[in-house]
Amino acid sequence: MTESLPIPLTAPISRAQRTQVLNLVRRAARAEILPRFRSLGEAEIDTKSGPQDLATDADREAEKMIARGLLAIWPHARIVGEEDASANPEVIETLREAELGFTIDPVDGTWNFAKGLPLFGVMVAMTRYGRPVWGMLYDPIMDDVIWAGLDGPAELVRGRMRPRTLRVSSGGPLPELSGFTSLHLLPEDKQERFATTFPKLARAVSMRCACHEFRTLAQGGVDFVLATKVTPWDHTPGALIVERAGGVVRMLDGSDYTAGKTEGYLLAACDEATWSRLRDLWDFLLEE
Repeated sequence: MTESLPIPLTAPISRAQRTQVLNLVRRAARAEILPRFRSLGEAEIDTKSGPQDLATDADREAEKMIARGLLAIWPHARIVGEEDASANPEVIETLREAELGFTIDPVDGTWNFAKGLPLFGVMVAMTRYGRPVWGMLYDPIMDDVIWAGLDGPAELVRGRMRPRTLRVSSGGPLPELSGFTSLHLLPEDKQERFATTFPKLARAVSMRCACHEFRTLAQGGVDFVLATKVTPWDHTPGALIVERAGGVVRMLDGSDYTAGKTEGYLLAACDEATWSRLRDLWDFLLEE
């Protein structure tokens, strides 16, 4: 994230505004998400791109509520929510030109949520001309949040406790690295070769929830996240938070990540050396 931007990015959002957004997300979770957890009927669960790609009434209603609340604070912002963008993908492109934008993933980990697994979250990011400048990863079950902006470190905020500054792990050689990636999201012709790289690592699994995968990386619990399908609502807040926790985040081809990207692979790692080792391991994914 090194390119110059058209406007200053210091203090893009005040602490009071961060609290407003957190309270908005918390209200949406309590009103639209948690009451439906483990209470969904078949008619409340739909498929999108395939049988593993789900949407529920919780996703749709929470996104509407969060979008309305953000527009009440920032009336001219461009809002790109997962459910709206799934039906209208052209809105993703508008993030690149928007002076102020927001991405919303109202229920990240919808498959887990729909199956009754308590591993899901809510993600919101603020962008300026497609660049993430603030992001939050909220856990509705524990009612805590990890957030970061360009003007400060990544923090874990839990109730009345003092915020805890986060730091990524120290990395290491490939056999000692653990992290998250999704085999099933790769093109079929790359899946078999990709799977053969897993034994070279200590652990490579998927939580089916980018929110908690990035939270774990930012807290030093794992060493990497490789996103094999890139979407702005899944990756914009986590990319910034990992960077502010001391990590390295770039596309696998070495280019900067921006919220408007939907092609390629996003690699977030704990440090430069670890990022390079993993890039070398997986650079075949870039072959046509």
